[in-house]
Amino acid sequence: MTNNDILRILRYTFDFGDDRMIRVFELGGKVVIRAEVSDWLKRDEDPDFKGIYDKDLAYFLNGLIIDKRGKKDDTLPVAEKTLTNNMILRKLKIALELKDEDILDMLEQMDIKISKHELSAFFRKPTQSQYRLCKDQVLRNFLRGLQMKYRAG
Repeated sequence: MTNNDILRILRYTFDFGDDRMIRVFELGGKVVIRAEVSDWLKRDEDPDFKGIYDKDLAYFLNGLIIDKRGKKDDTLPVAEKTLTNNMILRKLKIALELKDEDILDMLEQMDIKISKHELSAFFRKPTQSQYRLCKDQVLRNFLRGLQMKYRAG
């Protein structure tokens, strides 16, 4: 999955307009203009399409955490230079205050069956032997599950 796909899916899932998107980026610590956001959200074949870097998506996800849960303290979270599917999954879990069972239920609705142990392996540190890489298929189906839960309701 590309970062642009993830941004488009999240915008659709939560029905964010341009102003809300800009505000979420600002909450995460990045000032963006409407044209930037618009170019990131365009389809890949559009001549004005621009790819969004990992760090910029990290700003958005950090802003989403603050938007949904409030600020933890006076410091802004640091936007990672490189994002993995595992990090994206973790940030969304935090932002939406999801429990492991919630994620497993969403994945099961998409016919993806993983155990609680497999899921917890996605949230471990990469240096731990039980750490597992979250594949695109799992993240994509999790995002679809989010759409079913938050877009329908």
